[in-house]
Amino acid sequence: MIRFASSLRRLRNGALWLAAAAAVGAAAPAWSAGHGIFEGADLALGERLIRENQCDACHIRRVGGNGHGIYNPKGRISTPGALRGMVEYCSTELNLQLFPEEVTAVGAVLQRDHYRFK
Repeated sequence: MIRFASSLRRLRNGALWLAAAAAVGAAAPAWSAGHGIFEGADLALGERLIRENQCDACHIRRVGGNGHGIYNPKGRISTPGALRGMVEYCSTELNLQLFPEEVTAVGAVLQRDHYRFK
């Protein structure tokens, strides 16, 4: 019963966060419109941080397979601002203590490799 309650709490917290991320993405300030949020990001830094922080291993534990299924759900992340917000969320939840430019670098790699916002 404790495991169920813990899982339910995690799901509820995740759903609340996703709703907040969607709202932030929808109401993003002018500087984050479109791809501008990732312009000039250090892709090599983002790739290194993803590797060092074992992001794929965490995603595999959550969704199985190669972990890329976490990027696919419709409506989950629909704007560059929401994507950057999700990276910030992961950094906070896992206590990675990433600097803002590092969050942007990781987001830029995810944009390039998985999301491809137009």
